[in-house]
Amino acid sequence: MHATRKLWTWLAVICVLSFAVLGWVGTEIYLTAPPIPKQVVSTDGKILFTEGQVDRGQESWLAAGGQQLGTVWGHGSYVAPDWSADWLHRESLALLDIWAQKEFQQTFEQLSTGRQAELKGRLKDEMRRNTYDEQSGKIILSPERATAVQQVAQHYIALFGNDPALEKLREQYAMNKGTLPDVQDLQSLPAFFFWSSWAAATDRPGAAELSYTSNWPHEPLVNNTPTAGAGIWSIASVILMIGAIAAMLFVHSTSKEASDPTPPKADPLFSLKPTPSMRATRKYFYVVIGLILAQVGFGVITAHYAVEGHSFFGFPLADILPFTVSRTIHTQFAVLWIATAWLATGLYIAPAISGHEPKYQKLGVDLLFYALLFIVVGSTAMGWLGSLQHKGNEFAFWLGNQGLEFTSMGRVWQLLLFVGLLFWVTLLGRGLMPALKTPSDSRGLIAMVFLSAVCIGGFYATSLTWGPHTHYSMIEYWRWWLVHLWVEGFFEVFATAVIALLFTRLGLIHAATANSAIVLETIVFLFGGILGTLHHLYFTGTPTFVIAIGAMFSALEVVPLAMIGMEAYRNYQRSKAAPWVQSYKWSILCFIAVGFWNTVGAGLLGFSINTPIALYYMQGLNMTAAHGHAALFGVYGMLGIGLLLFCLRGLSSRLAWSDKLLQATFWLLNIGLAMMVFISLVPAGIYQAAASITKGMWYARSPEVIHSHFMETAVWLRVPGDVVFAVGTLCLALFAIRLLTGKQTTQASLTGEAAGAAKRA
Repeated sequence: MHATRKLWTWLAVICVLSFAVLGWVGTEIYLTAPPIPKQVVSTDGKILFTEGQVDRGQESWLAAGGQQLGTVWGHGSYVAPDWSADWLHRESLALLDIWAQKEFQQTFEQLSTGRQAELKGRLKDEMRRNTYDEQSGKIILSPERATAVQQVAQHYIALFGNDPALEKLREQYAMNKGTLPDVQDLQSLPAFFFWSSWAAATDRPGAAELSYTSNWPHEPLVNNTPTAGAGIWSIASVILMIGAIAAMLFVHSTSKEASDPTPPKADPLFSLKPTPSMRATRKYFYVVIGLILAQVGFGVITAHYAVEGHSFFGFPLADILPFTVSRTIHTQFAVLWIATAWLATGLYIAPAISGHEPKYQKLGVDLLFYALLFIVVGSTAMGWLGSLQHKGNEFAFWLGNQGLEFTSMGRVWQLLLFVGLLFWVTLLGRGLMPALKTPSDSRGLIAMVFLSAVCIGGFYATSLTWGPHTHYSMIEYWRWWLVHLWVEGFFEVFATAVIALLFTRLGLIHAATANSAIVLETIVFLFGGILGTLHHLYFTGTPTFVIAIGAMFSALEVVPLAMIGMEAYRNYQRSKAAPWVQSYKWSILCFIAVGFWNTVGAGLLGFSINTPIALYYMQGLNMTAAHGHAALFGVYGMLGIGLLLFCLRGLSSRLAWSDKLLQATFWLLNIGLAMMVFISLVPAGIYQAAASITKGMWYARSPEVIHSHFMETAVWLRVPGDVVFAVGTLCLALFAIRLLTGKQTTQASLTGEAAGAAKRA
């Protein structure tokens, strides 16, 4: 107990210090973020963009799909360009041509190599010189550059408007015509794209060859190349990771690990009678399966748009389901079904652990279910409607689609979900409170479950921190608090503690051992994970020290994953500990799959893009998608399915249970995911990375690469994996239908099952 108390103290100290540093970083980002100009003018008095246009342009882009329609500073979707990289390249080429025509009466391409080199040198000076005047709030450009800016602005006005000459390009970008029908939005959009590009190439005050985005994106024309810090901290992070893994393996090899207890002769949970509130969670799990099916369907459509930008095998589906909507639903449903599975698991196990059913608990569980259903349906419908009918910026922010990846639902729905999560924490606390008050070997585990639940409820408040006019750098800062800390942090701690608690209830591990192990594991995980959030923010207008902190701590995130294989093997051994454990075989195998995908998806694929030098070239490319698919579904999805199966085991007749369908589900999902990632996404990501390194980010995201023969072939190579994966989800749905329509548990069947279990034991 004394050792566990010390671990809890260390956990508290690490959390306080880490969040203090993360908060301080936020204040520095706020103070040093790229300035938003009141005006952009030329030296001859021409006004290019007026006050408020950059802000409105940001709103307009987000309302039009935002991070579901290309990226800015590398964050978003991958079919349309990165608009900051695209603008930077187009403006550079336009300015070179203007100079060439003015001075030599030729296009830039027609000039001799010497004259081209002369103009390229002048271009670097022009584009990197910071002409922002702090007193007036103006960015002042030369007349030639002002003309180039106007030319590029007209391209984007035509692209996001209705110009028929750009219809082919819109199809390649998976854009619909008339994306921005409001004239003021259309005129303001180029201001935001220009500003994001200006910040990416212009030197920071007092610095040379260092832009506000640390020289991202790679653009040789303006000398945007990796900084020395990106290379140095990448090397340092790899060295730190190797040293930390070596130290952890040394400690593990020299520590005496307690052996597992002798398992009970019969299933300790077999006689558990579900309470009314536990039975009420059953409908949650069926909604989870429905959301999985919907997410897979929208994922297939979204992937296909990379080949046919407007159609689905010839049918003009984009007229009713644009790419921005299908991708929003695909990513949003992934988070929603995984979160719902974990929330329902908490509600199921609370009375089972405490042996106490609070008054009106079932009513609360039912109310929360219908509230969550209302939020899912309402946010999806309003986002879809707002996108189709172009309801405008305010509608998009408050009710529709905010245009931010994984956090796209409108603010009203976010507020309702925040209230719903607090209500869930209340219900969970009511159910766990008797167990928390009673001294026991498992009380530490129960406390970890409850504390992580409190963090899940409380930290969703970070989705409410930005407004419609918040600086884009700060939006990204707070968004990653939600995506990284909420989804990848506290939900994972919650699920890990729940799994440990379930194993202790089954008598497969010692409660005292699990208490210490979970606290220690949480310390190791959060020590790297909290400040590791910053690896998402290397190039989003942040100070350069963000690269140093993010690189070192994100490397530490990989360290505990090196031990995952050992834990997975231990879990596999536990699945064979006694004949009755086979009843939970597929839940345990799902937890083992979590270990595999943690190592491969979060560890190998994650670290392949996490170092600053790697991410510099690969941010916003398909290697990010490979990591995202393997980690999101492989880790959190399989964890959610494992918890779902465990709870349904106690809520359904064992006579209706089908191990054959679960076997098919398990292997098809994992094999299909592996095919999708390694046959399609990884090769596509490597191909794009080569393009980014050799020519620049603009080229890696251009139609020339995205719609090249190799890339479109890679998209088609997803089909076999997608089919295998989809059949796996259908097997899960058939399994659920069998439970729903199969034999219901009766006293006679329970007696027969008990006799069978006793005979096997």
